[in-house]
Amino acid sequence: MHIPQHVLADMPQGLRSLAVDASTNDQTATGAGIERRSFLKLATASGFALGAFPMAALAKAEGDAPVAASSLKPTQQPAAFVRIDRDGIVTVTINRLDFGQGVQTGLPMVLAEELDADWSKVRSVHGNADPAYVDPVMGFHLTGGSGSIKNSYTQYRELGARTRAMLVAAAAKRWGVDAQSLRTQAGQVIGPRGKKLGYGELTDAAMALPVPQQVVLKDARDFRIIGKATGRIDARAKSSGNQSYGIDTHLPGMLTAVVLHPPVYGSKVLSVDDGAAKAIKGVRAVLRVPSVLGGEVVAVVANSYWAAKQGRDALKVEWDSASVGKVDSTQQLAQYRELAKKTGAIKFDADVSKLSGAAQKISAEYVFPYLAHTPMEPLNCTVRITGTGANAKAELWLGTQAPGWEVATAARVLGLQPQNVRVNVQMAGGGFGRRATPSSDYVAEACHIAMATRAAGIDAPVRLIWSREDDVKGGYYRPMHVHRAEIGLDEKGQVVAWDHVIVGQSLAKGTAFEGFMVKEGVDTTTVEGMKAPYDLPMRLSAHHPVLNAPVLWWRSVGSTHTAYVMETLIDEIARASKQDPVDFRLRQFGDKHPRHKAALQLAVEKSGYGKRQLEAGRAWGVAVHESFDSIVAYIVEASVKDGSPKLHKVTAGVHCNLAVNPRGVEAQVQGGALMGLGMCIPGAAITFKDGQVEQSNFGDYVVPRLTDMPEIAVHIVPSADAPTGMGEPGVPPLAPAFANAIAQLTGKVPRELPFKLA
Repeated sequence: MHIPQHVLADMPQGLRSLAVDASTNDQTATGAGIERRSFLKLATASGFALGAFPMAALAKAEGDAPVAASSLKPTQQPAAFVRIDRDGIVTVTINRLDFGQGVQTGLPMVLAEELDADWSKVRSVHGNADPAYVDPVMGFHLTGGSGSIKNSYTQYRELGARTRAMLVAAAAKRWGVDAQSLRTQAGQVIGPRGKKLGYGELTDAAMALPVPQQVVLKDARDFRIIGKATGRIDARAKSSGNQSYGIDTHLPGMLTAVVLHPPVYGSKVLSVDDGAAKAIKGVRAVLRVPSVLGGEVVAVVANSYWAAKQGRDALKVEWDSASVGKVDSTQQLAQYRELAKKTGAIKFDADVSKLSGAAQKISAEYVFPYLAHTPMEPLNCTVRITGTGANAKAELWLGTQAPGWEVATAARVLGLQPQNVRVNVQMAGGGFGRRATPSSDYVAEACHIAMATRAAGIDAPVRLIWSREDDVKGGYYRPMHVHRAEIGLDEKGQVVAWDHVIVGQSLAKGTAFEGFMVKEGVDTTTVEGMKAPYDLPMRLSAHHPVLNAPVLWWRSVGSTHTAYVMETLIDEIARASKQDPVDFRLRQFGDKHPRHKAALQLAVEKSGYGKRQLEAGRAWGVAVHESFDSIVAYIVEASVKDGSPKLHKVTAGVHCNLAVNPRGVEAQVQGGALMGLGMCIPGAAITFKDGQVEQSNFGDYVVPRLTDMPEIAVHIVPSADAPTGMGEPGVPPLAPAFANAIAQLTGKVPRELPFKLA
């Protein structure tokens, strides 16, 4: 797997060394590090299984001290299982959370390709917090950074190839022939004179054989599963309403908890009158527990969600918020604007002295609001504590992007050794970053409540549910940002100097990521997406104010605002010099950025840009942006009527190298485009007044409706190179493409999101 230098440069030191190692070893495709792998034999109710474990898991299985995942090289962390039952059913364990990105289909496709499996017999299940399931590049558990397929592509291919080799060897032994004379096809080993043995018939014998040290992976030209548009394995369960999510967890005797959070983050409880709450039928306890944001929260534990919610509504709580900051959006914007006038911590330091003598100047200020994640499945976590003292254990059920973090949090809160905590990863109904919170806020809360419930004499598992109102009003948000840009052009329209300042809270500051994500005062996530791929003389600096408003990465992270600023300014530069915005970009790319060029040219070709006459009142808009190593270019058609912009059609050109499942890529881009559109719609903003969030649900925090959905056509640039990320890259370029079309129609660039044109 090739990892671009600019990505390596922005990775933390520890991860960088792992990534370089992985990049080098992946070129061989011979399983470097396999000597530390072992295959274990597992007996199951329906047959026998082949499974690959790293040494960490093996040591645990044998009772030795567990090996820290971070001490292993990526190639020593296969992080996968494949189980073949006697009926030929192949079950692949995925090392990621599937929260809509389709990885429960994509990774099994990768493994099944090298296994030569019968796709109709392939199934998939989630892994857990076992070290086996760490990200092979990052070295810890994480579903994020659009890395599900990208980081595990070679890993799952190798596992499939090794399993296939063992099955072939078992067949050769049975038939008394040379394994080289055999071939495989659709879940069968094919032998001399047309003999056939199904994989299920060979499982027992294959288990007795050694794991091959080296395997040869297929040439991409021989793929029959990878690259084929494939329906999702989970489609039937989801479309029929049978899919279970974390919130559907039900355990015998389970109670449900609902929490009253303070109106201002970090407030303390002065007093609680819980008499009316406890009088409600089904309410079992009212508990005060700590909040990871400081202060306390009050939990109502009941036999059902409805009883718990009624109990919460009946609480009378007096809060002390005297010592905590109270964010006010109006004041915050004024503060940010003042900061944006000053140079901050430097990211790029080009000479901007030519600004004063520039033939033309562009001055711009952009404002981006806080945004909420609003996953369709509300946040939830179920905790069961068993045993006491040294025998105490805990088990958690939830859809989480980072099960390893949740183990660490649960162990700390409950006072347990990490090996006594088990996290069962469940299907999640969306997340967009919210289910990878470094503070593990709602998981910590669930553990505190489960522990307090037990201390109150109630020995029962507890499921915590945050309603959507709880999360919109008291969760984490994409930070608010202000950008200021001063750009100087010469007589030919070439940029001679670009001075740029970004103001926004740091995502990493105060978390375990601060040490390697904040460099010389600049949070790398705040500035990602700036400048590249354009070769421009830019001075870029950033300010990171500290405010009492929790912030978190939001799908596509920094690119949600940097792509908008870069691509609308590039368009403005093109207009200022009377150049076609597409031609201008292509000239800027030159020969240095062939993937950008290919993506944009594909979008142009398929959209008819420059060749097709648009309806009266419509205009083209264009934007192209790279994130997570993939490039998405949009050509859009939009109109403005009575001050209301409307997006009619979107044509996407995508360069993600090899598309493992083109149908999955199409779905990700369509969903990403819709999310990008959501940033533009009036009402898509979280605002604060006197420290309190003013919105609470979809009634006042607007997301796109069916009537907002444009026609979207997705086209993928053909490639056989190892796949790059596709979970998030569809989001960033949509809003600037839409804005550029509006600028063509009105002559004004919307510089504040959501759009306010009327």
